[in-house]
Amino acid sequence: MLQAPITIPIVFVQSMLSGLRLRNESCERFLDAAGIPASLLDDAGARVTAAQYVALFTSLIEWREDECLGLLSRPLKPGSFALVARCAASAADLETAIRRLAKTFALLQDELTIELRRRNGLAGLAFHFTNAGEAPVFLHELLLRVFWQLGAWLAGGQLPPVSFDFAFDIPDHAAHYSAIFPAPPHFQQPHTAVWFDEAWLKNPVRRDEAALRAFLADAQARMVVPVRESNVVSKRVCNHLSRTQPAWPDLAVTAGAMNMSVATLQRRLALEGTSFQALKDELRRDLAIMHLNTSGMTLTQIAQELGFTDSAAFQRAFKRWVGSAPGTYRRKSS
Repeated sequence: MLQAPITIPIVFVQSMLSGLRLRNESCERFLDAAGIPASLLDDAGARVTAAQYVALFTSLIEWREDECLGLLSRPLKPGSFALVARCAASAADLETAIRRLAKTFALLQDELTIELRRRNGLAGLAFHFTNAGEAPVFLHELLLRVFWQLGAWLAGGQLPPVSFDFAFDIPDHAAHYSAIFPAPPHFQQPHTAVWFDEAWLKNPVRRDEAALRAFLADAQARMVVPVRESNVVSKRVCNHLSRTQPAWPDLAVTAGAMNMSVATLQRRLALEGTSFQALKDELRRDLAIMHLNTSGMTLTQIAQELGFTDSAAFQRAFKRWVGSAPGTYRRKSS
């Protein structure tokens, strides 16, 4: 099945480079390796493909030999995350695994500790920074995502979050958090943490060496690229629209294909905080960016591929989505 593409807001590219900026290091070679034009950094509406974002993450780790991208006072050597995962994978249950990974990570650096907390039937994977006010926002975001995803893998493939706490003020890019942290966010909290049902702590961990190698093989992409749960309705809608290109079925046809009434589909999408038109526009935006970044298709061809009546309609929509005309965006991306 053709999967819906994912694009990443440029603000997360800027954040990923924050470790370099703290050390006044140039980011040009890393952007070049990922195929990201430096000019896009100044375009607030720009987005990059998931492949470009992962390539940037990988190149930063490999060339700087630091899995925390320069965000800690000393490098976290490549292989550190694998060591933490390996120590946790042989635990009997998730609670034991979390305590093991926390202890192992504490041996690798001394700027933060990972703590297991409990409150009102919930368990929390919390991060305590020695100097929380000095830790870059992206470090909070990265570590929370990394260890939440590791916990989910240890628990058998999922660890549904109830909420996320962040030990900093609401950032300018908070509107993008729902794609990365799929639960209510709370800012200005004492600690950065992910909260989940306490019952998950008793979940057995059954991960052998083969499973660990498979997990680590795509760990970098898993940690930084937003992934929707496979059973949510919005994901099914996006995949249906992707599979039926360039027909671009309307709401009624899509509802029928999913064996739902229009009202039911609208209601379930609303519960997920979205709508059919919003999903359609997001998908067309991401496909447009992918074509502009990676193909020689003309604007007219892209417009036809995305189901617009003509190139002018596509150009108006694209400017509304990202803040610049597609021709201008392509020139920045070349």
